[in-house]
Parts: sequence; structure tokens; C-alpha cells
Amino acid sequence: MSSDIATAPGSNLWGKLGTWLMILGTAALAFVLCVELINILFYDPFSDEKFLFKLAGSLSDVQIGPLTYLMFGSLAVALMMGLPLAFVTGGLGVMFIYLVGDSLMLNIVPSRIFPMMTNSDLAAIPLFIFMASMLERAGLIEEMFSVVYKWMGGLSGGLATATILASTILAAMVGVIGAAVVTMGIIALPAMLKRGYDHKIALGSIMAGGTLGILIPPSILAILYAVVAQQSVGELYLGSVLPGLLLSGLYITYVLVRSWLNPKLGPPVPVEERISLKEKLILLRGLIAPLILVGLVLGLLFGGIATPVEAAGIGSFGAIVVALMHGKFSISGLREASVTTAKASAMVLWIMFGASVFVGFYILQGGQQFVTDAILGTGLSAYGILFLLMVLLVILGMFLDWVGILLLAVPIFIPIVEALEFPGLMGFPPVSGEDVVLWFGVLYLVNMQMSFLSPPFGYALFYIRGVCPPEISMGTIFKSSLVFLAIQAFGLFMCILIPGIVTWLPNQVYG
Repeated sequence: MSSDIATAPGSNLWGKLGTWLMILGTAALAFVLCVELINILFYDPFSDEKFLFKLAGSLSDVQIGPLTYLMFGSLAVALMMGLPLAFVTGGLGVMFIYLVGDSLMLNIVPSRIFPMMTNSDLAAIPLFIFMASMLERAGLIEEMFSVVYKWMGGLSGGLATATILASTILAAMVGVIGAAVVTMGIIALPAMLKRGYDHKIALGSIMAGGTLGILIPPSILAILYAVVAQQSVGELYLGSVLPGLLLSGLYITYVLVRSWLNPKLGPPVPVEERISLKEKLILLRGLIAPLILVGLVLGLLFGGIATPVEAAGIGSFGAIVVALMHGKFSISGLREASVTTAKASAMVLWIMFGASVFVGFYILQGGQQFVTDAILGTGLSAYGILFLLMVLLVILGMFLDWVGILLLAVPIFIPIVEALEFPGLMGFPPVSGEDVVLWFGVLYLVNMQMSFLSPPFGYALFYIRGVCPPEISMGTIFKSSLVFLAIQAFGLFMCILIPGIVTWLPNQVYG
């Protein structure tokens, strides 16, 4: 009691001091903003006239090195404060244009945003999101897992395998990560825990399988990469098919081998609950319509018959038809899917606009050359530099969302990769110059899949936390991600070692 009384005055003093510092800081910021507002309203902020003082152009003499630390340091601080990335990047971009540039440099804002507003490929994003939302509300995810579960349940580790297989099929339907992880967590996790599955295998299979949507077509991120990198969406989709199937196969192999070595980790479904082959075949009828829809959309896209927007439009209409066929269509469901689409699309586009202004200004100031010289100046080989870029992307993936990483890092990284030659490793064929951007794009997509599982802030970790029973700790979730994260790293290494995994299919189709 006496110690509490003794320390109370000191803590009270520090509390008052902190309050006064906050008040003084807010007052100083308000004063600066008022002076700048007067300068903007009554003076030309880029001339010598001013009221008291002015900040416009005050950093014009700062070199690109210190400016790099200022810009990205400010971005890190703002994000750690919990401010939304969409408005932080755009706001900081405009602020630094005001502090560093002149009136002509303000033209960078509309010049960076308008081309995106008129890019037709971006229209595919809301259409694919709507397609995913409608299929989810049609109950197809539950139905699909039920079918795969009854087919695979008799194997040791069969439920975890069924989860990964269902997630792979689901990835080809939706291309949206959060919905896949959460929905499979709600459906598959209770079934596996009920059967006594090892928590790490159960959680890891859901998270790893759910993140396949970022890689397997129709991936939303692939469309954004194609727009930023001036790459064909169809080629990028084809290039990501084999890596996606490779990772899915690696996940399944790991689960089956572990469960075969120790059946207690993934007990099979009891014999009395298994069904005959005839019943299994009958169950497949419910998947015919959605699988035809996915095959139609991707077939039109891969065959060059339809553009991404046209294929996405057909997919959206087909999702409504599939919902009607399954008796799950309703006006309220249509409204909910439309609202979900509007929110997700607005989030993506605002991040694109803001990050584009921020990176565009940085590149205009010489940031691209600064980063290129810094990385090439390390003296590393082409593959050493590629490894460095992959590590930087993984680190960024721990703290930023995938859209922000794409728009902040990829425009700077692509010219670096294009300037390098990749002669091949361990006797494997080299990467031809015209395939480098496509190859790096798929490596980036695999890397972003890793970012969703990377502790401490991987998105999939928190998606699954929201549907886990309370007895499963966050530490268990972190541990369950590590093995599958290592599998993803191995898959990424295979795509680097054997570039044909990425480039073979696009070259076969498009020559």
C-alpha cells in the first residue's frame, strides 16, 4: 500500500507531462496548418511570397538518399499508428510533392491515376470478386468439401488432404484469400478436431490450402501485377497454373506421409461412416455446374477467345445461374454479394491510386536509379540479387497487405530484374529475356502466398484465429504455419531452379 502511495505522485506527474506535450504538439501542428492554409488561399505557395513562413518546396534540396529514409520512414510510422494504407500512401505522396516539388510536379497526381481509371483490365477485379461472393453464398464451398471429404476420408490424413484439394478447387473458383481460409476453417476445422487430428496439421492445411487463391487463376493479384508490369493477364495466369498445382501437391504429400508414418496425427474416418463408390460418384453431380463454370471461364481466357473482363463477366453471370440451379439464389444474397464486391473493389482501387502517386513521385525524384544502384552495387550475382528481392518481399509481407506491396515494390523491382541475366542453376536452362517479367511475376505471387503465412502478421494467421476454438493458442497457429511456410519456400526454390515450371505452359499456348 505504502509503495503504491509513494509512486502515485510520480506517475501522475508523468501523465500530466504527457498530456501537456500532446496538447502543445497538437497546437503547433494546428498553427503550421493554419499558416500553410493562408499561404495556399492568399499567396502562390510556390513563389517567394509568404505569410510568416512556408513549407512548400522546403525539402527541394534534399538528396534522394535522405529523401528515401524520410518517405519510407514516414510510411512505416503512419502504418504502425494503424492508419489505413490506402490514404497513408496517397496522403504522404501529395505531402512530399508539396514539400519537395513545385507547381508543375502536382500534375503527377492526375497523370498517375487517370491511366488506371481507364485501364479496362481492372474491370475484371470487381467481376471476379462478385463471382466469388455469389458462389460462396450459393453454399458451394460446403458442398464441395463434403464431396471431397467423403471421397478422401478413408485415408490417414484424408480430411486434411480433402481440405487442401477442396481449397485448390476453390482457388480456381474465387481467387479471394480471406473467404477461403475463413470458410474452410468453419467447415473443415471442427471435422478434423472431432476426429482427433493434430492441431498443427489441421490448421496448417487450412491456411496453406486457403492461400492458393493468390496464385491459382483467376487470382485478383495476378491481374494487378499484369497491369503494373504491362504483362499479359492470360500468360501470367497460365504461368501460375503449374506452380499452384505443384504447391498443392507438396502440401498433400507432406500430410499423407506424416499421417502414414504416424496415423495418430490424422486418423481416418471409421469404416462404418464410409460410403460406396457408387454413392461417391452420385455426390459428384453437385460439383458439375461449378466446375463447368470454372472450366469455361479459364478456357475462354487461356484460349484467347475472351479478354479477362469478358471472361469475368461470363463468370459473374454463370455464378448467378449456378446459385439458381442449387436453389440458393435470393435478392438479399445478390445485394450482399454486390455490397461485398463494392467494398473490396473500392479498397483495392484506393490503395492503387494512393500507392501509385507515392511511388510515381519517388521514381520521378530518382528513387528507381537509387535503389537499382544500391542493389546492383552489392556485387551479388543475378541469383543473389533475386534472393535479396525475395527476402525483401517476405519481410514486407509480414507488415503490409499484398496490394500495397505490389504497388510499392514491384514497379521498383521489375527494372532491376530486367537488367539482369539468369543463365540457369545446376545445369538447368536459363530464363530467356522475354520471359523474365513473367517468371518474376509468378515468383512474386508464390512469395505473396508465403507472406500470408509469415508470423507475426500474416493475414491467414488471423483469419484462422477468428474461427478457432479458444483452447487453440496463437502460438499453436504460428507453429502450424512454419512447416507449410518451409514447403512454400521449397516450391519457390523449385520455380527458380527450373524456370520451365513457370514458362513452359505460356510458351506452349502463346508461343
